[in-house]
Amino acid sequence: MDHQFSRRKSIKLMAATAVSLLLPSLPVLAGSNTLLRNPISAKDHALPVIGMGTWRTFNVGSDPKLLDARTEVIRTFFELGGGLVDSSSMYGSAPDVMGYALQKLGIPDSLFSAEKVWSPAGGSAAEQVAELKKRWFIDRFDLVQVHNLTDWREHLAALQQMKADGKIGYVGITTSHGRRHQEVEQIMTSQDIDFVQLTYNITHREAEKRLLPLAKEKGIAVIANRPYDGGGLIKGIQRRVEPLPQWAIEECGCNNWADFLLKFIVSHPAITCTIPATTQVAHMRENMGAGSGPMPAATSRQRMQRFIETL
Repeated sequence: MDHQFSRRKSIKLMAATAVSLLLPSLPVLAGSNTLLRNPISAKDHALPVIGMGTWRTFNVGSDPKLLDARTEVIRTFFELGGGLVDSSSMYGSAPDVMGYALQKLGIPDSLFSAEKVWSPAGGSAAEQVAELKKRWFIDRFDLVQVHNLTDWREHLAALQQMKADGKIGYVGITTSHGRRHQEVEQIMTSQDIDFVQLTYNITHREAEKRLLPLAKEKGIAVIANRPYDGGGLIKGIQRRVEPLPQWAIEECGCNNWADFLLKFIVSHPAITCTIPATTQVAHMRENMGAGSGPMPAATSRQRMQRFIETL
């Protein structure tokens, strides 16, 4: 892709910054134990409910300043207990940025690496996974998903074999923007998958009709993407409403609008985690804060919905 820098360029950049890699840095900690964690389908692993997305925000090419800035965002994510990081070759240089950061920070025990295979990227599923491992500088992905259902039959079969061979941890499928839900439902019903990733936020709740109940029934873990609707949702609310309503603080355990929007998502019993993306350390701290403390009950979730609908 146009914005993707090659493995060779990545290695060259790493060599150029070798001096900085030798400098002492803050340790990457396991993070706070107060973060809410949800089990995934196999019940042998639990994920913090706030993960991290890399769409748009991590496609920064080889700019050293931007690479270091994103590394600080990643450092904060793991220091505050983060686990799942979701990326894709569709996201330009995002996998390379992850590799840069993990080389600089070290690989924390809490990392749950989630990647995607995508037909326009070229190559078989196995070839794509092999290339992405090089870009991340890791030996194995915890989760590999079929991106936007592209050639899902072929890719999913290959990923299932890789899982059986112990080459990846879990397999899944993704969709976004409410697209192709009927096909997603058919795959969830007929195929052996561990994860489904879909759009779910307080203004986009179509998944509540069929997909979330089905995931709960089948024991399929759910990753909610676009929690801020590409950023427009939280920015729009912040412009229109200030400050946070008192009832949201008292009933829902919210301290800010990030809390309000993310707690609504992860308090749904079928959601495993959500993956907000950001370029700023301060916003990462807000995002991670939403994963701890009290969560809104069913009645409070309804009140949250009604409040947003009136805006």
